[in-house]
Amino acid sequence: MKMGLEGRVALVTGAARDVGREIALALASEGAAVAINYNSSDERAQTVVDEIKAKGGRAIACKADIADLAAVRQMVDRTATELGGLDILVNNAGLVIRRRFAETSPDEWRRQIDTCLYGTIHCCHAAAPLLEASKNGRIISLMGDSSRVGESGLSIAAAARAGVIALMKSLAREMARSGTTANAVALGLVETAHDRAWVEANREKLVKLYPLRRLGQPSDVAPMVALLASDHGSWITGQVVSISGGFSMV
Repeated sequence: MKMGLEGRVALVTGAARDVGREIALALASEGAAVAINYNSSDERAQTVVDEIKAKGGRAIACKADIADLAAVRQMVDRTATELGGLDILVNNAGLVIRRRFAETSPDEWRRQIDTCLYGTIHCCHAAAPLLEASKNGRIISLMGDSSRVGESGLSIAAAARAGVIALMKSLAREMARSGTTANAVALGLVETAHDRAWVEANREKLVKLYPLRRLGQPSDVAPMVALLASDHGSWITGQVVSISGGFSMV
């Protein structure tokens, strides 16, 4: 199935590596021009841009900390100016600190909430006028499935992402008349998870939690994001789509 994203412009946060990179490449392969957001991975971000351009696509690298509203506004303005508007916003960037709740600190709470919740709010707020003006806007926010079912050691990140789910449902209602959709994609554990040492140390036990008996790959995620970004997803809004290998079935 062709997604037909020719002529559309996408902004993908946290797109320099892993799931975000795969999503950016998938959207570009379907014809979208893509702004590659990153915070610190300059070389990796440029590699993604170069890969897209080598295949005839259009892309720019946009360095911005999404926890900084002013930086987000500048990034969105630059995307619109250099790529010709904004039709698709993919909120992928996040910050997760795995720790028992009783051992966490207020600084750790703030850092995770500033990125996972406020970062998404910043991006949506800055992008909303452009998405509505496009008459075909798409907002897709990625998170761990802990945001729906909870997970030991991830209480703060899960709480922040649960707020993003409520944000997506609310924006789905508020922005629908402009043709804009808003959805969340909740992920099981992907092989490229931030805490790879922990994953490797616990791999055998973790895999048993998944009926399909494997962890996810970035390539498991990107096709669903492309679908939701396309006209094929134009009647899907306010939903939480789980891509989790059967980890959660609610």
